[in-house]
This record gives sequence, structure tokens and C-alpha cells, in this order.
Amino acid sequence: GGPRGGGTSSHWSELKRCSMARGCLQGVKYLMFAFNLLFWLGGCGVLGVGIWLAATQGNFATLSSSFPSLSAANLLIVTGAFVMAIGFVGCIGAIKENKCLLLTFFVMLLLVFLLEATIAVLFFAYTDKIDRYAQRDLKKGLHLYGTQGNVGLTNAWSIIQTDFRCCGVSNYTDWFEVYNATRVPDSCCLEFSESCGLHAPGTWWKAPCYETVKMWLQENLLAVGVFGLCTALVQILGLTFAMTMYCQVVKADTSCA
Repeated sequence: GGPRGGGTSSHWSELKRCSMARGCLQGVKYLMFAFNLLFWLGGCGVLGVGIWLAATQGNFATLSSSFPSLSAANLLIVTGAFVMAIGFVGCIGAIKENKCLLLTFFVMLLLVFLLEATIAVLFFAYTDKIDRYAQRDLKKGLHLYGTQGNVGLTNAWSIIQTDFRCCGVSNYTDWFEVYNATRVPDSCCLEFSESCGLHAPGTWWKAPCYETVKMWLQENLLAVGVFGLCTALVQILGLTFAMTMYCQVVKADTSCA
């Protein structure tokens, strides 16, 4: 009778461990699914905005002549599609309790996190070089203003100069080389009117756009920092969920084997 009772006790102990492991797994499973569903919906939103910008504004905010595809619309489309893909893998991995998909989600999210961290470090380490290159590239891009097939660049410069009350990259004279004349786009004018860019320099904005936008970004550095921190926390949360659930799946498989 003794051995049978011991066997029964051991059996119930194993069933209890299995039940606890399954209970923990279910809790993490639904949390991870909810997290990735929000992640996926966020990607849908970003993708939608990118497609809307591409359809209505062309290559909106394409200021670079070296990287014409590096527009706000294209960046949003690529980012949205990638976030959707990661969220989808996470959702399916959570629902199916699939170790392979959970690891894939973890690796994809970790690579994105490391890439962002590397870009941030390089940006702060080479700020001066990036400044010089950006100004040189933007000045080259001015020559595409108003030309065929560059509606996005033209609109972007018009919006920047109007909203930030600035003219040119480093000086309003940047436009003189573009037009081969003493004139600027109408968006540089203190008071907008047709062909006002042909008037005297006293009627134009004098502030350089590069420095003006840079100062605006520095003034809003806190908001940028908070956004970056929130993004990093969301990614760390996703990594934690993925690894926790992976461990719980392994534990449940071992306990219930």
C-alpha cells in the first residue's frame, strides 16, 4: 500500500506543477497577445499615415538630393510595415505558444533596439560631421526646387520657410545660386504675394532654415527624449514578454511531459 500511496502523491504533485505552469503560461500568453495586438495596430496606423502622405503629398519632406527616397512618407510606410510584421509574429507566437516564433519575435525586436541605440550613439558622436554633410546636401537639393517630378521637395521647402520664417539653408543668398539671380521663392517673403521673391532683400526672412529648425529641435529636446524613452520602454517590455513566455512554454512542456 505504501508505494502505491507514494506514487499517487508524486503523481498529484506533478499534476499540480503542470497546472501551475499552465496557469502562468496562460497569463503571460494573453498579456503578450494584447501587447502585440496594440503593437500591430500602431503599425497599421503608421502605415496608413505614410500611404496617405504618399498619395496626397507625393514624396513629402524629401529634402535630400543624395537620398531622394528618404521621404517622410516612405519612412512611415517602411516603419509601419516592419512594426506590423513584428507585431504579427508576436501575436501568432503567443496564441500558438510557438517557441520558434517567440524567439524570432525576440531577435527581430532586439535587432531593432540595438540598431536604434547604435544610430543614437553615432549621431551624438559625429554631430559636427553630420551637420556639415547635411547642410551641403540640402544646398544641392535646393537646385531641384520647382523642377519637374520634385513636387515633394518643393512643398517641403515652402512649408519649412513659411512656418519657421526662414530662407535658404545657411542664408537667403543660397537661392541666388539656384536662380542665377537676386531672387528667392515666394515662401521666403515677410508678406506673401505673387512674385514677391523678386522684390528687395528687405522684404524676405533673413534667418537660416538649418539653424532655425535645429534650434527648434533643441528647444523641444525634452519631448523628443520622452518619445525616445517611451519607445525604448515599449521595446524592452516586448522583449521581456517574449523571453518570459518562451521560458514558460519550455517550463510547461517539461512539467507536463
